[in-house]
Amino acid sequence: MIVFRDLLEVPEDFGPSVIAIGKFDGVHAGHRAVIEQLKARAAETGARAVAVTFDRNPLAVLRPDRCPENVVTVDRKLELLGELGLDATLLLTFDEALAALSAEDFVSEILVGALKVSSVLVGQDFRFGHRGAGTPELLRELGPRHGFTVEVVDDVYLPGSSRRVSSTWIRELLIEGDVAGAARVLGRYPDVRGVVVHGLKRGRELGFPTANLSTIVDAFVPADGVYAGWLVDHDSGIRHPAAISVGTNPTFDDVLERQVEAHVVGETGLDLYGHDVSVVFTDHLRGMVAFDGIEALTAQIAADVADADRVLRAQTE
Repeated sequence: MIVFRDLLEVPEDFGPSVIAIGKFDGVHAGHRAVIEQLKARAAETGARAVAVTFDRNPLAVLRPDRCPENVVTVDRKLELLGELGLDATLLLTFDEALAALSAEDFVSEILVGALKVSSVLVGQDFRFGHRGAGTPELLRELGPRHGFTVEVVDDVYLPGSSRRVSSTWIRELLIEGDVAGAARVLGRYPDVRGVVVHGLKRGRELGFPTANLSTIVDAFVPADGVYAGWLVDHDSGIRHPAAISVGTNPTFDDVLERQVEAHVVGETGLDLYGHDVSVVFTDHLRGMVAFDGIEALTAQIAADVADADRVLRAQTE
């Protein structure tokens, strides 16, 4: 997938394009459904399949007091979009200049002028242009003038659910630690990616060494607690079963920042320091609690590792 980070990077002969526009935060099941429709329309006409998105949540500029934390970083968003078979993504810098661009100019300069749009897909609540004046209805008015069609995509609902799929719902589930629920809404297991760094080595002292992720990760971290999941070593390409801890280690009360650390089940001699890894969350095992002493903590860790092993074996059978 080609990534254009500026309109000037788009070749003059690029297009025609079928375009979907949105924040695509998390690239969840609803976004994936839109992308599948996008690719089908592009295949029907021989056009390019293109996503148009932003380098930040527009609220970060328009209403920073109301801007939620992103489900994933911009780089992770582009990576996820790239896995869906798009031809290109245009990443627009959402700054004061873009916020001031009229809806009509957004269409003529970006969609028509740069991308040669032949069809555009948007959600019913999509707004664009200065003060959100652009609507699907305005796009339909402008379409005949510029030679493109408009398709308003229905909201996506999970089977048996009356709530539409959204990034807000995903954040709520992750805040609750419901990673299995978040996986259903995302259409994939939630994960975070970072570099393995040195910690206090307390897990090693207790007989359960862990890979500690740096505090800089590329996604929304689930609630404090213990999880079953996988540690994916991007340097080696190996996926390891893991018992995962998120929190500040309340038993010792000497960790100032939340940490994500993963113990690889059945392995004690792995050296992962400096490795680029992802921690994938599949099941919530328990909440984070303080224990009365080392013996109780060690016994619970052993039980957590056994539970993680049992859960992950059941997934792969």
